[in-house]
Amino acid sequence: MERLEYFARRLLLVIPTFIGITISCFLITQFVPGGPVEQYILEMRAASVGAGTSSLPSEAISEEQRRFIEAHFGFDRPIWERYWKWLWQDRMGMTVYSYRFTNKTVWELIRERFPVSLTFGITGFILSYLVCIPLGIAKALRNGQRFDMISSVIVFVGYAIPAFAFGMLLRMLFSGTVDHFWDIFPLGGFRSDGWDELTLWGKVHDQFMHMFLPVLCYVIGNFAVLTLLMKNALLEQIGQDYVRTVLAKGGSLKRAIWGHAFRNALIPIATGFGGILTVMFAGSVLIEKVFNIPGMGLLSLEAVVTRDYMVFMGIVSITSLLALIGQILSDFCYVLIDPRINFSGDR
Repeated sequence: MERLEYFARRLLLVIPTFIGITISCFLITQFVPGGPVEQYILEMRAASVGAGTSSLPSEAISEEQRRFIEAHFGFDRPIWERYWKWLWQDRMGMTVYSYRFTNKTVWELIRERFPVSLTFGITGFILSYLVCIPLGIAKALRNGQRFDMISSVIVFVGYAIPAFAFGMLLRMLFSGTVDHFWDIFPLGGFRSDGWDELTLWGKVHDQFMHMFLPVLCYVIGNFAVLTLLMKNALLEQIGQDYVRTVLAKGGSLKRAIWGHAFRNALIPIATGFGGILTVMFAGSVLIEKVFNIPGMGLLSLEAVVTRDYMVFMGIVSITSLLALIGQILSDFCYVLIDPRINFSGDR
């Protein structure tokens, strides 16, 4: 019953937290210079100068035209009214047309890019745990031995290299950008142009070739943290009294580790389980830029660069909701791993 009340409170807290996040981001987008009004005015001035109708860019528009442009983008209304319109009437901006892609709504743009980022994100997320958990266990069981030291060097080298820099290096070496290295993988993108015409095996092969290098960059970003977290958590559990009690009662080391210590060592790892809801955004901006992947990360970068605030706010609203729900999912994973956890605060 206490757990149900706890999760109910957490779900209710999602609403004010979400409103607070979106209000903060909305205020920033409304007052940062270079917004959609300024962008539109610059385009009008450039067009006016290019057509030869004005000698100076500053003479391209009048004050009346500026007020008309502000009214077109809704900047003639009070800030609270603009936010309410975005939140309620425009369904968190999803029904508004993009400033940059005038023939598409924010939801249509997100719906196009979402499956791409989801594919890369979930694949990288699953592979990170499939690699890092066994590696962390192996390092803990061989603590201080040659395997532990050699793997630690590899782990820290991977941690020192930023994921996007690692991606640029892989792209340079294995995508034919350097003549004396291998041209194995495509330069970027999600799929080849003629993907729909390929056979089933051809589609699988083409998708694998396009995903291999970016997914490797996704994995390297979490590689060191997850591996060392798993190793240290298991070493800490092995040193606990209950493990020594199992060994003192005649239990084997294998039973003590896999039957008792391993499950408790997974509790710190469970903090990242909720991140499966936001894996399509986390760290994906620069990776998608390097490999020219048409996903959510690249869309958010384009929205910021072009001041397409409606698209940016749409992405913020989705990521905020997923992150908040992901935190609740992490707590739920705690309960699954260790039912003894009590959220009431009583010991």
